[in-house]
Amino acid sequence: MIEDDLAIGQALLSVFQDEGHSAIWLRMAADAEARIRDEAFDAVVLDLGLPDGDGNDLLRTLRADGVRLPVLIISARDSLQDRLKGFDLGADDYLIKPFEIPELLVRLRAIVRRAHGTLEENLWTAGDIVLDENRMAVTRAGQPVTLSKTEFALLLTLMKQANRVLTRVELERRALPAADGQGGQSQTLDVHIFNLRKKIGEGVIRTVRGVGYMVQQDA
Repeated sequence: MIEDDLAIGQALLSVFQDEGHSAIWLRMAADAEARIRDEAFDAVVLDLGLPDGDGNDLLRTLRADGVRLPVLIISARDSLQDRLKGFDLGADDYLIKPFEIPELLVRLRAIVRRAHGTLEENLWTAGDIVLDENRMAVTRAGQPVTLSKTEFALLLTLMKQANRVLTRVELERRALPAADGQGGQSQTLDVHIFNLRKKIGEGVIRTVRGVGYMVQQDA
């Protein structure tokens, strides 16, 4: 991961580690270029605004030298011209900041699958609820359930660690990217949980008073 913003970099590093990935976080284009040449990675998450240069220049150099490593650009540059430039230079995908963590993870897995020619199913279940992580889709008893990106992120986080209590801080960090990691968005979290329960039904998400929430897999 090549990202100069300390808050974003630390948050994403924690997410990747929680997902079981071995991740290296660098803040300078020159350091990243050297590591990419010297070590084997599955993919690169690349910010464009770096202290010692532009991420596009790094991408251009890597592609010109024959480096075919999958690259996912993450950037606040949201114009069509910026996105097209990224793809023209060889990016495999382009995600605009701010983004939801589950979308980042899905896109990252997708470019790795394409690079290796593999297809991996990521289905999570709890009772009659099925969450398809790759397609960002949820069904209950076979019927589609429409969720917002934040609601999907919350449900995914809970279902991936079913039967384990997740603290409010953990949920905020994973599903509410604007949270400060100190429980500062507790009221927002409660609203999203309330709306999520209305859509998927009661009895799936359990409140553990004073701690957080959990999904019961046999709900």
